[in-house]
Amino acid sequence: MLSFDELPECPVATTVRLIGNKWKPLILRDLLKGPQRFKYLQYGIKGISPKVLTENLRQMEEDGLVKREIFTEIPLRVEYSLTELGEKMRPIIETLADFGREYKKSYSKKDII
Repeated sequence: MLSFDELPECPVATTVRLIGNKWKPLILRDLLKGPQRFKYLQYGIKGISPKVLTENLRQMEEDGLVKREIFTEIPLRVEYSLTELGEKMRPIIETLADFGREYKKSYSKKDII
């Protein structure tokens, strides 16, 4: 986790720093549905490698957005979920989804004309 002094001055830049790569918004999207095991996250995010998923989950955990819970049962089970701070990303992800749906609708209408 970055110290306060290392965070960008601009709040938008701070948010982009937290979720501004190809995979983090998709991880958030899936975790908004509830706790997920690693394999289910990987299945839900087409094209992500286990290594990249692990790196992103670790970074998001370090940033305080995701928590990792280990269940000491046989076989060992690990689940990822959003922290209270991560839950605050819900309106951002929902807005991104709404915009994407609207954009796809408007784009498809251009093809018809």
